[in-house]
Amino acid sequence: MCSRFPEALTPRGTSGGEGPLRRLLLLLLLPLLAACAETQAKPSRELRVCADPNNLPFSNEKGEGFENRLAELVARDMGARVKYTWWAQRRGFIRNTLRAGECDLVMGVPSGFELALPTRPYYRSTYVFVYRRDAGFEVRSFDDPVLKRVKIGVHLVGDDYSNTPPAHALGTRGIIRNVRGYTLYGDYSKPNPPADILTALARKEIDVAVVWGPLAGYFAPRAGVPLEVVPVSPQIDLPFLPFVFDISMGVRREDVKLKEEVEAILARRRAEVEAILDEYGVPRAGRRAKP
Repeated sequence: MCSRFPEALTPRGTSGGEGPLRRLLLLLLLPLLAACAETQAKPSRELRVCADPNNLPFSNEKGEGFENRLAELVARDMGARVKYTWWAQRRGFIRNTLRAGECDLVMGVPSGFELALPTRPYYRSTYVFVYRRDAGFEVRSFDDPVLKRVKIGVHLVGDDYSNTPPAHALGTRGIIRNVRGYTLYGDYSKPNPPADILTALARKEIDVAVVWGPLAGYFAPRAGVPLEVVPVSPQIDLPFLPFVFDISMGVRREDVKLKEEVEAILARRRAEVEAILDEYGVPRAGRRAKP
C-alpha cells in the first residue's frame, strides 16, 4: 500500500454518484499515505553513533559540533541516518557505549587507541599555547623563560585530577607553583565545561593556557578578547611525551567491515572533511590556527 496510490481512488472524477464516496475515502486514507511517504523518504539504515551531548566543538545534542557534522557526512554517504546515544566523554565512555553495543561508531579517538578499532587518521592536531595578544610576551616553547613567571592553566583529567601532557612537561621543568589545574569534567550543568580554562584566560585569572588544539581553535575567536593560539614546541618532549596526536574514528575491534566502509567514505569525502575542520578552526599539526 505504501508504494502505490490506489488506482480505484485516484481523484480523476468527482461527478456522478461515486464522487462523494471517493473523496471521503481519500480523506480517510491521506494521513496513512502521507505517513507511508514519510517512511519511504527516510533511510532505513542507521549509523549508530555515541557522542558527548555537551562538548563543543566536538559534539552536542543540538548537532552543533564538527563531529556531529562529520557523522552526518558519513551517514549521508552510506544512505543512512544518524542515531545518537549520548554519554559524557569521561572515564568509562568506551566501555559503556561502544563496547556495550550501544552504538557502532565513535567520531574521535587517538589513532593508537587500544579500546577500539581506529580508522586511518582523518586529522592530526596538537596542544597549543593560548594567551592574550595584549599580554606583552610571546610563548613558543615549553622552554621559554616567561613560563616561569606567568600564571599557567592546564587541564586535569578525571576525579583523581590526573595530569595531561602539558602538566607533565611543565613539571619536568620545575614549573609547578604558578600552574593552575582545570578539570576537563568541569561543571556539567553548564555548556561545554572544558572551555572554562579559556574563559579564565579571557578574565585574566591566568596568563597562558595550554590546551588541546581543537578546543582553542573554536573558542579563542569567541572569547571576547583577542587571543593568540600557538602550537606547542617541541612536538615530542624527550624521551617520549608527545603533544601531537593523529585522530581517527573508532569502531568495535571486530567490526572490520564497518571500519573499511568509513575509511573509504573519509577518503572519498576528504575535501568536505577538511572544509568542516577549517570551519571549526581545528588546528592541524604544522598549520597555525587563526583566531
